[in-house]
Amino acid sequence: VQLQASGGGLVQVRDSLRLSCAFSGRAVSDYRMAWFRQAPGKEREFVAGITWGGGSTIYSDSVRGRFTITRDNAKNTMYLQMNSLKPEDTAVYYCAAHATERITAASSYAYWGQGTQVTVSS
Repeated sequence: VQLQASGGGLVQVRDSLRLSCAFSGRAVSDYRMAWFRQAPGKEREFVAGITWGGGSTIYSDSVRGRFTITRDNAKNTMYLQMNSLKPEDTAVYYCAAHATERITAASSYAYWGQGTQVTVSS
């Protein structure tokens, strides 16, 4: 299983950005997936999660209403649409797949992408 995150960059406050996570390998389309982020000096934190079919999503309080997670299994890609970005959204964003326990816990995931940097400048 391989995950490849992309789409990060340097943006201004209130801008939008869309991250993509291309996945490949056996049965990834059957897995729950999620986005996490990690800012310098902080622990990796849950951002958003999605079930295998995309019918159910969950968000952290800090991004709910601003971020939207989706997936297109036909294209083997998961997305994170980020709107109204804030400086505190600055972090390396990681995609993860195959949560075996709680979808919000990083320790639950078997597979990780390499991360993409998002920097929000004020």
